Amino acid sequence: QVSDSKLRIKEKPQYRSEDILATIRLEIVTVEKEVYSEEVNILVAPGIDGELAILPNHAPLLTQLNAGEIKIRREDEENFISVSGGFLEVLGNKITILADTAERSEEIDVERAEQAVMRAKQRIESSTSDLDLERAVASLRRSQFRAKVGRRRSTRRRRDRG
Repeated sequence: QVSDSKLRIKEKPQYRSEDILATIRLEIVTVEKEVYSEEVNILVAPGIDGELAILPNHAPLLTQLNAGEIKIRREDEENFISVSGGFLEVLGNKITILADTAERSEEIDVERAEQAVMRAKQRIESSTSDLDLERAVASLRRSQFRAKVGRRRSTRRRRDRG
């Protein structure tokens, strides 16, 4: 027979997310400019083998990035950046992204991005060689990501009051 005192289960302590949010330094740069430089809580990036999430104190990493959307969470704010490829390095408690091109969501002209999608689709239809088709498809993917990110805007998440 087991006594009640041995069956007691410790309750997990309740933490508010803002009490335990560690940070990691994020720098996103292109040849032309520094696009982003802040302490962040989490980064989700389009790695060559799929999306990858980087949290503070991540193990060292060097990987290639595909064209896509970078999601950044910093305290109660989310930001979105479109990249056309590049490299991501995690070393120490710092993430460095060397991007071919990178644009914050608020910098993207959505109408122009959607026009670029239409032009890329036309190029796909009229391509005469495999090389033309490959370039047109790559252009379409980049344009679609730019349009998607441009439609998003930085957001603030509501904190639970309790």
